Amino acid sequence: MQALSPSFLRTRSIPSTHRIITPRHPPIRCAYTQNGVVGVNRADYQTMCAILASKVACEQRADKSSNSSDHSITTVNGHRTLDLIPIGNLPRPLTNDLSPAPLHGAELRVAYQGVPGAYSEAAAGKAYPGCQAIPCDQFEVAFQAVELWIADRAVLPVENSLGGSIHRNYDLLLRHRLHIVGEVQLPVHHCLLALPGVRKEYLTRVISHPQALAQCEHTLTKLGLNVTREAVDDTAGAAEYVAHNGLRDTAAIASSRAAELYGLQVLADGIQDDSGNVTRFVMLARDPIIPRTDRPFKTSIVFATQGDGGSNKGTSALFKVLSAFAFRNISLTKIESRPHRNSPIRIIDDANVGTAKHFEYMFYVDFEASMAEPRAQNALAEVQEFTSFLRVLGSYPMDMSPWSPSRTDEQ
Repeated sequence: MQALSPSFLRTRSIPSTHRIITPRHPPIRCAYTQNGVVGVNRADYQTMCAILASKVACEQRADKSSNSSDHSITTVNGHRTLDLIPIGNLPRPLTNDLSPAPLHGAELRVAYQGVPGAYSEAAAGKAYPGCQAIPCDQFEVAFQAVELWIADRAVLPVENSLGGSIHRNYDLLLRHRLHIVGEVQLPVHHCLLALPGVRKEYLTRVISHPQALAQCEHTLTKLGLNVTREAVDDTAGAAEYVAHNGLRDTAAIASSRAAELYGLQVLADGIQDDSGNVTRFVMLARDPIIPRTDRPFKTSIVFATQGDGGSNKGTSALFKVLSAFAFRNISLTKIESRPHRNSPIRIIDDANVGTAKHFEYMFYVDFEASMAEPRAQNALAEVQEFTSFLRVLGSYPMDMSPWSPSRTDEQ
């Protein structure tokens, strides 16, 4: 199949195949898309995912080949360097608009991981009302969809108030060169779904995403269900699986939207153990937005520390980095450590003690300040003195919408 050029994808207008109505926002249009052309069935969607997945596999093999030949150079999304990015050399934003229209003139196309009815699809609708939602079977494919101009944005989960961080997406943020341009926080409202006519006492199995199963564990027990719990890739996919295979002994944990899409009945509503169950999503784009000071902004960075080579290298350097924010009264909303994939182990030889092995980490930090503020610029200028690698993932408006533990499909 001949690949389409980015310029072609920018000028193509992709119509929708069907609509999913939400009470408070314009409809989310969902399309199975392949090379910028809408398919009419599931097979076309799977073909698109297979094409992108094969590209991902090829890049991963190329990375391994490169690393095996030269361990001093790494390849990150085609860039054979992890050099420090000076603040003055950060990429120049292309627009002042916080939510610019797509260059091809069509409606905004937003990629998400999962199938129609997923919570990520609801987050896409909340972030971009009236958008055309494009389902992807992997997180990596959603990144690739934006990079290849199949989608204009990607909306991906990064943390849940009960389950914690989605580590895979933090790793992908570093691997790819997309920019965070916004965030949205979505209350998660789980339902127990089954085929019409099925009663709870008939069930022998419940399937869903591992985090959904964990978030509903106590409620399932209170319902008196003596069932096996089995994990699948996503919640809406579990509902689709039950409906497609006509499983009358199996229930799925998913949203009420998934029940409507796949013809299932709701056996129990709001079965999450904690009503304060919220997932935070970030919106990704090919280009950053210009930071502003007329509204609350958040900035996300990733860095690796450096030091004098002593055994306290990581601890002292991290303290100095965090002090750069504390001295300027900049609040941190998150700090996440992930293994440094290029040099995961640091070995220190001491003649008196022996050989010590320490893990090396990358640190992801979110702080409440805009890169348009001098205090944020000065903080990062100081941070650079104690880091071997620093990258600004995005400076973007905070989600300030009022929140209450309510139904996800009502957002």
